Amino acid sequence: METKDAAHAHLLDFLKAIPPVDFCCVYGSALHSINPDKSTMIDYILGVSDPLQWHSENLQMNADHYASWMVHLGGAKLITGVADKLGVGVHFNPYVTWNNKMLKYGVVRMNDLIRDILNWESLYLSGRLQKPVNMLVDNLDIVNENTVNLRAAVSAALLLLPPKFTEEDLYAKICSLSYMGDLRMLFAEDRNKVKKIVQGQFNLFRSMYKKFLEEYEDKDLLRFSSSTNQLANISQDCGLAVTCSHISSLPPTIRSRMGITIEKMKVITESGGVGDRNGLGFGSREEAAKCMEKVLRRTVRVSSARQAVSGVLTAGGVKAARYLTNKMCKAWRSWTRK
Repeated sequence: METKDAAHAHLLDFLKAIPPVDFCCVYGSALHSINPDKSTMIDYILGVSDPLQWHSENLQMNADHYASWMVHLGGAKLITGVADKLGVGVHFNPYVTWNNKMLKYGVVRMNDLIRDILNWESLYLSGRLQKPVNMLVDNLDIVNENTVNLRAAVSAALLLLPPKFTEEDLYAKICSLSYMGDLRMLFAEDRNKVKKIVQGQFNLFRSMYKKFLEEYEDKDLLRFSSSTNQLANISQDCGLAVTCSHISSLPPTIRSRMGITIEKMKVITESGGVGDRNGLGFGSREEAAKCMEKVLRRTVRVSSARQAVSGVLTAGGVKAARYLTNKMCKAWRSWTRK
C-alpha cells in the first residue's frame, strides 16, 4: 500500500503529463487516507489562463487518450466554446485512465474561477472551494482570494441556522449551500452526501473555518460551549444588526439578486425593524434568510442545468451516460438502504 507521501507525489505526477497550469486542486476521496480502489476517480480542478490553448496543447500531448470525434469536431474549440457559452466556464473530462488510476479533471479559465470565488455568479467552483480541497498548484494565490468566499459561506450558513446549533450543523449548512437547487440532488446524488462529506472530513472543515469562527466569537456574534463528544455547541446573536452584518459579507452578485445595496444596509429603524423603504426591505431576519435562500437555489439550479448540458456535449454521450448512470446507482442505493 502507498504511503501518504507517495500518494501525494502520485497526484503531482499527473501534472507532468499535461500542459502547465496556474492552479490545481484535488477534492473528494483523494483527501482521505489512501484508497486502494482503482475504480474510484480522483477529481482535479485545473485553472489555466487560456483554456483554448491549453486544450489544444493537451490534445497534442495526449492524443491517444481522447476519442477521435473530438479532433474531427475541432476538439479544443468545441470544448472551450461549449463550456463558455452553455456551461459555467469549466469543462470536465471523466474516466481518464492514467498510471492505473481513474481520473476526472475540470479545466477553467483563471479569470472565471476568481470571479466565481468573489461573486458567486454560478456558485459552482466557489461552492467546491467552500469544502476541503488539496491545493497542489497555486501560482495566483487563490488561497488568499478564497478567504472572501469562506467568510461569505459562514455568513450565509449562519443566516440559515437557528439561534442554537452544533459545530457539525454549521459545516453541514456550509456544505449544502452549493447543492441547494442542484438538479442532480433530485435523482443522481446520495441523499446523505452532505452528511458523509462533513463527517468524513470534519477536521478539515474545522481547520478551514477556525479563524473565521474565532473572529465571530471575538465580536461576540457566536458563543461556544463544549459538549461530551468534543463537538462544540454554538449559539448566535440573531439580532437585525447582526443580520445586516451577515448580508454585507455576501458576494455582490447575491446581494444584487436580493435587491440589496450597501447603502440600504446602513439604515436600520429605531424600532428594530428593517422594513421601511429606506431599509433593507425585510421585516425580519427570517424574511432576509428566505430571500437569500431563494436566490441561492435559483443560482445553483441554473448553473447545474447548464453544466449538465455542457457535460453531455463535451464529454460525449457514452461518457456522460456512464457517469450519470454511476451517479444514479449510488443515489438509488442511498435511498433504498435502511
